[in-house]
Amino acid sequence: MLPFNRPTLIVVLALVAVIFGLRQWGSAPPEEIRKSRILMDTVVEITVFGSPSLPLQESVDAAFKEMERIEALTSFFEEKSDLSRLRGDAGFEVSPETAAIITTGLEIAAASGGAFDMTLGRLKNIWQIEGDQPRLPQPEEIQEALSGSGFGALVLEGRRLVRRAPETRIDLGGIAKGYAIDCAIAVLKKAGIEHAAVNAGGDIRMLGDRRGQPWRIAIQHPRQPNRYLGRLLVRDVAVVTSGDYERFFEKDGIRYHHLFDPRTGYPATASQSVTVLADKAVLADALATAVFVLGPKEGIALLDKFPGTEGMIVGADGTPVYTPGFGKLIEWHGN
Repeated sequence: MLPFNRPTLIVVLALVAVIFGLRQWGSAPPEEIRKSRILMDTVVEITVFGSPSLPLQESVDAAFKEMERIEALTSFFEEKSDLSRLRGDAGFEVSPETAAIITTGLEIAAASGGAFDMTLGRLKNIWQIEGDQPRLPQPEEIQEALSGSGFGALVLEGRRLVRRAPETRIDLGGIAKGYAIDCAIAVLKKAGIEHAAVNAGGDIRMLGDRRGQPWRIAIQHPRQPNRYLGRLLVRDVAVVTSGDYERFFEKDGIRYHHLFDPRTGYPATASQSVTVLADKAVLADALATAVFVLGPKEGIALLDKFPGTEGMIVGADGTPVYTPGFGKLIEWHGN
């Protein structure tokens, strides 16, 4: 048999690629649908790839609707939400979704020694960092706002949620968004979609790959807005980044951001940013907050408790520390 010359070989490889693509997507090329909406105080973008024979448009709309439903259940300000009922009741039965979120949150709280805390609602309210008029509270205000918070302040008995103190106020901002992303992915899967991404303000979960190639996720440099540290090349995974550059204000040269240390009531100072990979966004979301509070050494130790998770922590001095698996998935900036 005569060997292929170079032009012939290129044509053959191109035909193989076409045949493979047709087998993967069917007789028609894949269609791409991308939509975005404002949900959960951020921009949510859903991207799907699939055969035109699939209900792509309808599936994306259904995924958004599911996220809206989870938002309504978990908002403290929605009149009929589970959390709004805690304004008067010490304990009551919550929805299966709220119970699932709080179960994961309590697991992360226990594993992190309380670094992840869903009872900081009053503390966040006095700082108003995510509002229009952030402020630096007085020390006595902070101590008073911490009353009724901390690990053990919430107990979940089956689906009955009990708060130990009347002043306890739940805030699910560090976990509910991840859960809503997972619910959106579940809706897309049920519709037969195998390739998609749900991005809620930088909290992302990918389903499958991106047309046969890995998804490329840039990681923002925490101190240089126009630069990224590197790009992750990933498939079928959730990626969540938490950083002190996302929502903050400065006073007298000090940066005050939205990621609080439950032990002090002040913004955590051990990290500049954290990126966590996990099979579910709800887990990555909560772990990213806990790891940020703990810092590099304790944060890596926390990730080690959850098999299958990977992560990188940019410490207070700007030095990145990461798990071995994370290092295999990233293309560093400039490489």
